Amino acid sequence: MIPAPPAGTITIAGKTVSRLGFGTMRLTGPGTWGDPDDRDRALTVLRQAVHTHGISHIDTADAYGPHTVEQLVRDALYPYPDHMLIATKVGMVRPAPSQWKPLGNPFHLRACVEASLRRLKMERLELCYLHRIDPEISRDDQIAVLYAMQDEGKIEHIGLSKVTPEDIRYVLQYRPVAAVQNVLNTNNRDDPAVETCRNLNIPYVAYRPLDAGILAEPQGPVTPLHWLLSQGSHVAPIPGTGRLRHLAAIVAAAQNSPA
Repeated sequence: MIPAPPAGTITIAGKTVSRLGFGTMRLTGPGTWGDPDDRDRALTVLRQAVHTHGISHIDTADAYGPHTVEQLVRDALYPYPDHMLIATKVGMVRPAPSQWKPLGNPFHLRACVEASLRRLKMERLELCYLHRIDPEISRDDQIAVLYAMQDEGKIEHIGLSKVTPEDIRYVLQYRPVAAVQNVLNTNNRDDPAVETCRNLNIPYVAYRPLDAGILAEPQGPVTPLHWLLSQGSHVAPIPGTGRLRHLAAIVAAAQNSPA
C-alpha cells in the first residue's frame, strides 16, 4: 500500500507525485563531498522517505558527491516504483569540497547524461535539469545537446535550474520546460520566476526551502514550509536531510500545512 503523499500532489514531468519532494544533497560528506558518514543511515532515509512517508519525487544531481548520491539512490530504491519520479541534474563540476563550477561544454553534458543513466540504472532520465547555464558557453549549444539526447530517447523531460524569467521564455521558444528549480525560502522570498512559472503553468521546484537548515526550527504558527506551500499550487519544495528524525519532522510539518 502506497502511503498518502505529503502536502497533496502535483504533476511534474508527466507524473503525479507528492508535492513535498526530497532533495538528496545532504546525503554526502562535509562540503557535499564523498560518501555520508553513515551510508546505511543514508539508504534508510531514502527508503523511509518513499516507502514510509509517501514522498514520490526524489531530486538528485551528478554533482552531489560528486556522483555518490546517484549511486545511493539506485542502491536504496531500485527497482523504482512506477509512481516515483527521479530527477537529476547535469552541468556542474566539483573542483574540491564546497566548490562548484558550471561546465556547459556539450561533450561534457552528453558524457554526464550517459554516466547518470548508468549510475541510476535507467534507460532514460525521467527529468534532467541543466544544473546551471554556463555563461562562458553558448546557451543554445548547452540546450541543444539536451534536446538531441531527448530525441535519442535518453532524456524524457528537460528542466532548468537557477534561471531567470528571460531564460525560461528563451528556452520555451524551442521546447517545453518541464520544471524550474530555483532557491525559494522565507529568507529568500523574491524570485520573479515564481510568477513566471505560475503564468506559464510550469512546476516550480523550490530548493533550499529551509535555507540549508537555518529555517529547520519552527518560526511561529506559519512555518517555512507553510509559507512555501502557500505561494501557489505550482510550487513544490524539496527539503533534504540525512537524519531520520528530521525527515519525519519535515513530513509532519508539510502534512499539517494550512495551505
